[in-house]
Amino acid sequence: MSDKTKAVTKRYDFVMLFDVTDGNPNGDPDAGNLPRIDPQSLQGLVTDGCLKRKIRNAVGVLGEGKPGFDLYFQTQDAPYEKRILNALHQKAHDAVGSKEGKDSPADKANNTAKARKWMCEHFYDIRAFGAVMTTGVNCGQVRGPIQITFARSIDPVVPLEFAITRKSVTTEDDAKKQASKDGSITGTMGRKNTIPYGLYRVSGFINAHLAQDTGFSEGDLALFWKSLEGTMWELDRSASRGLMATRGLYVFEHDSALGSAPAHTLLDRVKVEPLGADASPRSFDDYKVGVTVDEKSLPAGVKLHRMVG
Repeated sequence: MSDKTKAVTKRYDFVMLFDVTDGNPNGDPDAGNLPRIDPQSLQGLVTDGCLKRKIRNAVGVLGEGKPGFDLYFQTQDAPYEKRILNALHQKAHDAVGSKEGKDSPADKANNTAKARKWMCEHFYDIRAFGAVMTTGVNCGQVRGPIQITFARSIDPVVPLEFAITRKSVTTEDDAKKQASKDGSITGTMGRKNTIPYGLYRVSGFINAHLAQDTGFSEGDLALFWKSLEGTMWELDRSASRGLMATRGLYVFEHDSALGSAPAHTLLDRVKVEPLGADASPRSFDDYKVGVTVDEKSLPAGVKLHRMVG
């Protein structure tokens, strides 16, 4: 785990603004990978799972080689043995000396609790986001202290679809057909989906009571903020995503685990003025003057940290 091993003791609520230019922030596999949209408002959507994946990827690099910063949910290009969840569960039981199948019910419950604790200590994303680890040998369930909403664009977005071609061929026969110029093959056709521009808003919450349960530490929290400040985009560049960046990160810190005010009353202090249905935003400059944060008369026991913006 991090050098700052003390578990988080305060509640946090936050708003993050991020944008995408000429890219697809989160394609929908059920819709030909088109950017996700709300069909009624036509606002763009980015799922919480997509954002958590980017945070995991950032933590995987920032915490690489450090004990306690492995990832439970790996990407498909991770080493084979690191992607088998049941094998990780068995590793936890082996580490705590469990003998599955030979223990009494009470011992099984105790071993499950020990394995659960071992998993929390070794995997950052379990400490942060939680996991259900009941397949194979049972490592229990963990409810993570960090919860993130879907991101929603401030204004409607316009999904665009472009035809792309590949002139390279896959087989020798395809090469011969192309060389003969008989019109039977011109290359491989494909589609690329983007939006010209979108500014998205996402809200998040950190529950100190659950942080105490999972061991989510102050060091873990610092790494989380670093990811949101921009590392999650810098380490996740691709041609399909265009240009993505954090444009605002506003964190409300409470002085206790329970908190000093309802989350929605704090999050509502961060306002972004929509440009309207007839507008055609193409950069953050179109929104900049419309982003306001009410810092006056904050409730007692609440501090605002403007980490970005």
